[in-house]
Amino acid sequence: MTEWVSPERMREIEARAEQMGVSRLLLMECAGKGVSDFLKRRFGNLRGMRVAAVCGLGNNGGDGFVAARHLAGYGAKVRVFLLGRSDEIRTPEARRNWEVLERMPESVELVQLPDTGFWEKLEESLGWDILVDAILGTGIKGELREPFSTVIRKINSSRAFRLAVDVPSGLDPASGEVCGLAVAADATGTMHRAKPGLLARPDLVGELEVVNIGIPPEAEKFPAPRSEK
Repeated sequence: MTEWVSPERMREIEARAEQMGVSRLLLMECAGKGVSDFLKRRFGNLRGMRVAAVCGLGNNGGDGFVAARHLAGYGAKVRVFLLGRSDEIRTPEARRNWEVLERMPESVELVQLPDTGFWEKLEESLGWDILVDAILGTGIKGELREPFSTVIRKINSSRAFRLAVDVPSGLDPASGEVCGLAVAADATGTMHRAKPGLLARPDLVGELEVVNIGIPPEAEKFPAPRSEK
């Protein structure tokens, strides 16, 4: 039986790992690298393959930014769609990794939602080889709003191989309920351990790959320190 962890406990484990000296930036790096390595194993030579990564403004998007960088390193043609403006990116870790992509204009094309041609380029990318869903992670709450619903409908209409980062966007990772609409992935790379909602919805998760992101085993043995906020 696959080991699983609740989203709430996962946040505690990450906090404990950070207290032990494993930064959230390092965890994000390992997550994105693990996703790109899964695709490398799945497809073999990625050189020349066309990959679109659709990313949100939080840490799930940050994982997607890291994956995009490594996929470019494997020789893929990469286009990153940001569902918002770069100045709206919510965490310092995700922002740092976006800034790296900004310095990679020869290997990664960046498209932000306010950009002219955003929707046309997204439509074009639906016919590419691989589509990475890094829109919404484990913190999802309530019904999806726009532009997420429209983007997820487009992703589900794609002919590309669809890989979800951590959890298919729109799927509640705790319960397996769909928040109105969810990505139907061909594969999901989930971080550290499976979440119970993923095990309940193989029809949306597809092939489930558990990505080792370098969390020390000791981080699971003690409660995480409570935030002062």
